[in-house]
Amino acid sequence: MTPLKAIDYPPVWLAAFLGVSWVVGRLVPMASMPVTGLGLAGLGAALMLTALAQMVWARTTFVPRKSPTKLVTWGVFAQTRNPIYVGDALILAGLSLYWHAILALPLVAIFVMIINRRFIKGEETVLRQAFGAEFAAYCARTRRWL
Repeated sequence: MTPLKAIDYPPVWLAAFLGVSWVVGRLVPMASMPVTGLGLAGLGAALMLTALAQMVWARTTFVPRKSPTKLVTWGVFAQTRNPIYVGDALILAGLSLYWHAILALPLVAIFVMIINRRFIKGEETVLRQAFGAEFAAYCARTRRWL
């Protein structure tokens, strides 16, 4: 594994985007809604922690590029196939508002596109191979994002 591949994980991408957002907020602060931002970030963290707890409860991995042993479709996974990534996006949007980094809000869309390409598509391929018709039925009833 190359050194860059070793750190190519969603939390690293989120940290990088948060860093850019924070810098934007320092360089070009604009009026925003910091309380709303903290609320969004808190909602994102709660969603992420709930999804992680469900995956631990189901005894399957939450680490990208590892093989899942179970398909989790209940709880927050009944609302979105990717609650951890939705949580990441909410944290990025929320902290951008909190840091008065309104100009950084387009980073949320860029972050979502990168996560989609670098992680979700591959994860869905693995899930499709591992769980076949069960995963197809889950995709038919549950959206990828929201």
